[in-house]
Amino acid sequence: MIIGVTEGFVKELETVGVGYRFSVSGKKISVNAGYSHPVEVIVPEGLEVESNSNTELCIKGIDKQQVSEFAANIRKIREPEPYKGKGIRYKGEYIRRKEGKKAA
Repeated sequence: MIIGVTEGFVKELETVGVGYRFSVSGKKISVNAGYSHPVEVIVPEGLEVESNSNTELCIKGIDKQQVSEFAANIRKIREPEPYKGKGIRYKGEYIRRKEGKKAA
């Protein structure tokens, strides 16, 4: 708790994929993740969200549990898939890749 008050906790997310992006406006995040519509997410009280670029999102707050849970909920919108690696992932997260089907 002392670290949360003095420094704060940070979780960073990034998107991988053509057309996948975040846009922050006030207390609302719009996530384009390959669906036919953008997914709207409201930022809870006590958290700060800033977008360094279209593909990166930084979540800051005092409460580690709240920051981590909100980051996990955004990641659930489009989890990284193992074949092409497209989706929303934590910054620096390693996605284990699978080999695709072989042509006969």
